Amino acid sequence: MESGDRFMGPGSGAGDGSGGGAGSGAGGGPGREPEVLSSVPPPPLRPPTIGPPPPGSLVRSVAVGLLNLSGLGLGYVLMRRWSRAARCWAAAGALLLAALPADPDGVPGWVLAGCLVVLAAAVADGARTARRSAVGGSWRPVLAAGLGVVLLAVPVGGVVVYGSERDEAVEQMLLDRLETGDEAVRAASRLPFGSARADYRSALAVYRELGEEHGGSRAGKLVPARLKAYYESVSAPYRDEQYCPAVEPLTYLRTLPGSVDAKLLGDLARWPDAPLAESLYACGVSRLGNVGGGGTELGELLRTFPGSASAKQVGPAISGRIRAQVAALKGAEPCAATEVLRSLGAAASGLPEKSVSALGAEADRGVRDGVYACGVDEFEDEKFTEARRTLTGFARTYKDDERVRRARNIAIAAEIADDRPSAGKRLPPSREPGGARMELVISNDAPNAVEVLYTGPVTGTVKLKSCGSCERYSASTGSARACRASGKKYPKARLQLPAGKYHFLYKHGSGATAAVDSYTSGSTIQPGYTYTSCTYVIERNPLGLDPPTLPDPFSPASAPRR
Repeated sequence: MESGDRFMGPGSGAGDGSGGGAGSGAGGGPGREPEVLSSVPPPPLRPPTIGPPPPGSLVRSVAVGLLNLSGLGLGYVLMRRWSRAARCWAAAGALLLAALPADPDGVPGWVLAGCLVVLAAAVADGARTARRSAVGGSWRPVLAAGLGVVLLAVPVGGVVVYGSERDEAVEQMLLDRLETGDEAVRAASRLPFGSARADYRSALAVYRELGEEHGGSRAGKLVPARLKAYYESVSAPYRDEQYCPAVEPLTYLRTLPGSVDAKLLGDLARWPDAPLAESLYACGVSRLGNVGGGGTELGELLRTFPGSASAKQVGPAISGRIRAQVAALKGAEPCAATEVLRSLGAAASGLPEKSVSALGAEADRGVRDGVYACGVDEFEDEKFTEARRTLTGFARTYKDDERVRRARNIAIAAEIADDRPSAGKRLPPSREPGGARMELVISNDAPNAVEVLYTGPVTGTVKLKSCGSCERYSASTGSARACRASGKKYPKARLQLPAGKYHFLYKHGSGATAAVDSYTSGSTIQPGYTYTSCTYVIERNPLGLDPPTLPDPFSPASAPRR
């Protein structure tokens, strides 16, 4: 738009009051100079300046910032800045993809940090843009600001909802963990405790964590009931009255208060004491009498629960067993009863309670009677080797017992009967018969010592020294030459025997003559005779062709005495 100055000449009447307005005109009046229009150059250009913000810009800035703070880019939508609004929508979608479905661990930290940066940038950019830019349309900034405040409920509500979903995810995770522990218990319940110990420990670790660290969760509130089921599963052998298998798991349960919070266990902490005491007693008593049996469990009972009802039953139980086995010594199996008594005595002697350990002496007295009864029973059952060993041991162990002599006689008879069974048809008499006795003279024509064992109406043994100048004979000449050398003094033994049938065992010495066979024989001693016997050694044929002949152990040396 152009502008010009109008110049008026002298006499124009610009400042006086003449001339009026009626006489002036475009063409001028007569005597006036014509008006001249002249062009004036424009003023010089100046740099553009930013003017003050439009009225209400602060309210608009706050409104747009609040709308963008919702995370939906609504401030940009209000200003019709669609590209920037799309970026807000993309950020919100990325957050939803990362956050949903809710995970117990929550949204990764880097995702939250990125979203906060984008949100802060959107708020700041939206507020700055709204302050300097006119906003199209007719809208009220105050109303928009109020709407922005209201829409803040969107992110806040989203956080609340997400937190709830995350809490539910955590609850489900803890419930799944609880189910893992339950499955371990179910698997362990199908196995013996020794094989299931690892599964039980794994389940306990789950229950302990849930109960102690997540006690307020749904899973944590179920832990007490699960622990009760856990104890029932571990102690199943006790409920089934399998007391020996129950000792180990009940002992394990008794150790749990040291690793699990007592408040979490409650009454379960002390529950195993009574069942364990009962199981130790029942198991120990059931093993009494077995070799090395019962003492371990009963000793543990008396040390761990000395005042329990089960501990008070130990003494009477052992005493009753001892009496029963002592009575059994008179039965058909005295050897078995003796072994039980021996085991009972060992078990009782090793127990910590003095009144119980004193029962070992009672059992030992029963063992003494049992060893003798066992040897006699073995002899009667024709177990001659065992009878000899048993009764020889009795005589060696109990030297002051009045039955020692009889035990030795039965052992002698058993040794003879081991080679000559007819010698074991009956036990040697307990008393020697009266009446006349006949003399038996036994001479040794052998280069080694000889022990002669005999049994019959009387039983005994006699030893003959070796004959240093004697030699071994051949099978064909021995019976004719033995004990017949004139002038030679043979070692002799003289026995005074009542009449009756006798069995003899000739035992040669050891060392150089260890290969010499012992032999047995039997003869009858009749009243009124004296008898002689000669023992000698026959040299074996290297080819084993010697006839199996042995000299008669003794023969009458004189006629019956009148």
